[in-house]
Amino acid sequence: MTKLSKNYRAAVEKVADTPYAPLEAMKLVKEIATAKFDETVSADFRLGIDTRQADQQLRGTVSLPNGSGKTVRVAVFAEGEAARAAEEAGADIVGTDELVQQIQAGEFNFDAAVATPDQMGKVGRLGKILGPRGLMPNPKLGTVTNDVAKAINELKGGRVEYRADRYGIAHVILGKASFTAEQLAENYGAVYDEILRMKPAAAKGKYVKSVTVSSTMSPGVKVDSGVTRGYTEAAAE
Repeated sequence: MTKLSKNYRAAVEKVADTPYAPLEAMKLVKEIATAKFDETVSADFRLGIDTRQADQQLRGTVSLPNGSGKTVRVAVFAEGEAARAAEEAGADIVGTDELVQQIQAGEFNFDAAVATPDQMGKVGRLGKILGPRGLMPNPKLGTVTNDVAKAINELKGGRVEYRADRYGIAHVILGKASFTAEQLAENYGAVYDEILRMKPAAAKGKYVKSVTVSSTMSPGVKVDSGVTRGYTEAAAE
């Protein structure tokens, strides 16, 4: 059995079992994020969907109003004018055949990938390598596009991906512990609004069963899933 650290046990004692309003939850997460590095804050949405059913899948992207706090390295599969546009937009790696060869050789110096439609024949051969790592460009996520500059700006500006796993849980990054509680609550609101908007039509029963937020090293803090507006407002007395 893993022995819990003194700081973790102290954090657990501060967290009540009852749900907190979003802003109060973020304040508490910041308080108990005591690691010596800037911890990542994320949310887990437990949803009433069966992702084994094709009509109950949930996957997409959402732009965080305050960014994710993460430096995102973007690789772009493009040539010609699109390649030049990618370089001007700040892509970290731009290429075609040579980039494919690097990836096949096991070189991964990027966190996200974008491709123009004409490059997908080549990129498709990398599916077994990029797919399991969540790096495969996807038109539904806006990463297969001729407007590579827009995709790069969104990825570097705080666009994050969400996807419900086989248990119906969507794990989404909200930012860093160094963010203000208001910034985290605003990012949380943007994510929650998107998840509500994208509710599968085939979902039955209660859609959002529970929400928990935590930092990299902290225990989870329950959030009142019934709050669907005024995310940055203080809890009523």
